[in-house]
Amino acid sequence: MNEKTRLGVIFGGRSGEHEVSLASARSVLSVLDPEKYEVIEIGISHEGEWWSGKNALKHFEAGDIGSLYRVVLLPEPGKAVLYKRLISVKEETLLPIITLDVIFPVLHGTFGEDGTLQGLLELADIAFVGAGVLGSSVGMDKGLFKEVMRSQNIPIVDWIICTKKEIEKILDAVILRAEKLGNYPLFVKPANLGSSVGISKCKNRSDLGEGLQEAARFDRRILVEKGVNAREIEISVLGNEDPQVSLPGEVRPSDEFYSYRAKYIDGKSELLIPAHLNPQQIKKIQTIALQTYRAIDCAGMARIDFLMDKENGNLFVNEVNTIPGFTSISMYPKLWEASGLPYSKLVDRLVDLGLERKQERDQIERKFNRS
Repeated sequence: MNEKTRLGVIFGGRSGEHEVSLASARSVLSVLDPEKYEVIEIGISHEGEWWSGKNALKHFEAGDIGSLYRVVLLPEPGKAVLYKRLISVKEETLLPIITLDVIFPVLHGTFGEDGTLQGLLELADIAFVGAGVLGSSVGMDKGLFKEVMRSQNIPIVDWIICTKKEIEKILDAVILRAEKLGNYPLFVKPANLGSSVGISKCKNRSDLGEGLQEAARFDRRILVEKGVNAREIEISVLGNEDPQVSLPGEVRPSDEFYSYRAKYIDGKSELLIPAHLNPQQIKKIQTIALQTYRAIDCAGMARIDFLMDKENGNLFVNEVNTIPGFTSISMYPKLWEASGLPYSKLVDRLVDLGLERKQERDQIERKFNRS
């Protein structure tokens, strides 16, 4: 009888997307086959503390983690051991709990989707689902991502990057620079956050000033980009060296744009799966999505978001999500389901891809013999 795969599912995190992560983790955990996986739930608090224990996710959702225990994963290769922290007044002891085979980070935003956690997991030499340090960090920072897209001649909307310090000290100058992008509306976004947290659609100079200050609450790098009267098209990508693409879908937000409220609160946004597009448009979107995926060295999964100009049909890559939402209403799994891959099989495939990528890393020589 085959042994179960020891799978650690990490959720929560030090980000404005903490609650979204909990919802995604709930969906992932619900489809994991107990005959195939030995699952250990690991929650990261807003303060960055790692906690585990029976039904850890339920405790995080209830805001009551007192009955859980602190855990730690050391950045040392060869063991991939999760330790329980036994903390007393005089000393701290680490007690081995389990040796993990693979980790599924169901984290969104900073300290989870941006390459920081991926760096820890690579130092620990453990298999994990999703992109590595490079793909995660480039995909996370919207400004750097656009620079890479421009270098690859992949179409993007014009933008500028400013900093929190500039907004605090020379706000008027930042506004003038942003207005050179073109007519209002302009969109302001924290460069390193998702789920539409901190995003503002600015219709005039007053809105822009307020939007810049709002975004600066969540990041030290802020992106301003030209507004486009666009359809919002999304597509899912799955794979490592030979990625596959799903059918595209379209979001029709209940708000003026796909805001946090429209995504997670009012329940009124409409998802069209598949999107109403002709075969040529679908092929073009799929081709650009694969180019985008490969350009930043993605692995495992990503959702690529497009803007399609309603007037002329021009396409622009808006952003990439290397750990897309996994809730029951999230576009990433819904697109794969429409493309013939059900949710449970998608999660199994992602775990397999994480293990495959670890095998590829293991083949790389780490020593150089000069003789």
